[in-house]
Amino acid sequence: MSALAPRTYARYVAIGDSSTEGLDDPDGHGGYRGWANRLAAHVVAAQHEPLLYANLAVRGRKTREVRTQQLAPALAMHPDLVTVFSGVNDVVRRECNVAAVARDMERMLEAFVETGATVLTITMPDLSAVVPMARLMRDRLLGLNQSVRDICARTGAHCVDLAQHPVTSDMRLWSDDRLHANSEGHRRIAGALAHTLALPGHDASWSQPLPPDAASSIVSRLSSEFRWTSEHLVPWLWRHARGISSGDGLVAKRPTLETVTADNV
Repeated sequence: MSALAPRTYARYVAIGDSSTEGLDDPDGHGGYRGWANRLAAHVVAAQHEPLLYANLAVRGRKTREVRTQQLAPALAMHPDLVTVFSGVNDVVRRECNVAAVARDMERMLEAFVETGATVLTITMPDLSAVVPMARLMRDRLLGLNQSVRDICARTGAHCVDLAQHPVTSDMRLWSDDRLHANSEGHRRIAGALAHTLALPGHDASWSQPLPPDAASSIVSRLSSEFRWTSEHLVPWLWRHARGISSGDGLVAKRPTLETVTADNV
């Protein structure tokens, strides 16, 4: 992952699903901050010019929905910096056409690149070594990650390849539901993006491993699996069996471009 040449940005637009929305990084006011907000703060702190920022992401959205619902509004904002991330809600489904997901992703990345914007996306960390259920979707995830790398090489979008860094699979960077980064995880993702943009004060320290963790007992691990299954997996399965999405009835948290300050992100 090579850094870009430093530049100034006027309009940053983020599109995607719950990760871009900011789950599970509480903002202290009943909402979520997240790596996109954190990146906006890093960008504005690195330049003298103001930055306008919009976040169109909505939790639960699949890649096709991101393309059909968020791409056109985002393009209409004429951003010169864009982050595009989706795919988690596709790979966790009972059926997933990875090739179709990749095509939707390519259309979005290509559309933004053609405007001259700096376009960033990220790969999904493989959690199969620490989350048994993740092994069921590992091949899909790895296949989609490789497709994203190839798409970026073709289109000129920039792939921030989180999956290549072992620290991103450390469960201490993930929330209890094992689908969303926690606050430290979001901080590191924002750091990786800021490093790629060559923003002053940002380097590869985001990828440094956490201190060694004390080994847990088998009883503790089994208890953790039972708690995760009952509190997160079963409710998720029941919701999706009824065709209900976590994003039903929700709208984007920042649907229009707003000036970023240190206080509002």
